[in-house]
Amino acid sequence: MKIKVSRWVLMVLFLASFWHLAHAQAGYQVGDAVSNFRLKNTDGNMVSLSDFAGSKGVIVVFTSNHCPFAKAYEDRIIALNNKFAGLGYPVIAINPSDPGTHQDDTFEKMKERSAAKHYGYPYLVDDMQQVARKFGAGRTPQAFVLQKSGAQFAVRYMGMIDDNPQDAAGVTKLYVDEAVTNLTGGKPVVTTITKPVGCAIKWKNQ
Repeated sequence: MKIKVSRWVLMVLFLASFWHLAHAQAGYQVGDAVSNFRLKNTDGNMVSLSDFAGSKGVIVVFTSNHCPFAKAYEDRIIALNNKFAGLGYPVIAINPSDPGTHQDDTFEKMKERSAAKHYGYPYLVDDMQQVARKFGAGRTPQAFVLQKSGAQFAVRYMGMIDDNPQDAAGVTKLYVDEAVTNLTGGKPVVTTITKPVGCAIKWKNQ
């Protein structure tokens, strides 16, 4: 039995697919210059990307308190900062999670977590979720390696921190580590994009 599909239905399906693709690709792509942002740190001070103008680059990680994947990566994020901050690539952690959905992500809880784990890097609250949207972040944790290029920062890697969210001992691909190591050695990044695995960011208007 043949099923007749009207042109109108096909057009709706096509437009829906196009919207989904465009939505999935929203945000920065590898090679794009990143706009400056300014967010509140857990110490109460405002921190801007431009504050790191003297760095070779930065490792931006969208993360959160509540997400099990973010918790599993917490020590690995700390280790990345310990390894690369001195080489000119410090970590900037950003929490875009809506505390109205997840109470563990209130600013007070962020302050407590940062103090308890002795973060050596900024832990910024993206309360309006504008920075996460601009980056195209969709999950926590999700990493972006930015390299200083002239007066701007350009995206050189985006995606997972490594290939094993569950078990740090079972990691075989250190995506962020390898990207930054290559950049500090004057080499191009080999793997520039991976699909992030983590908790979906709950947008406030959805």
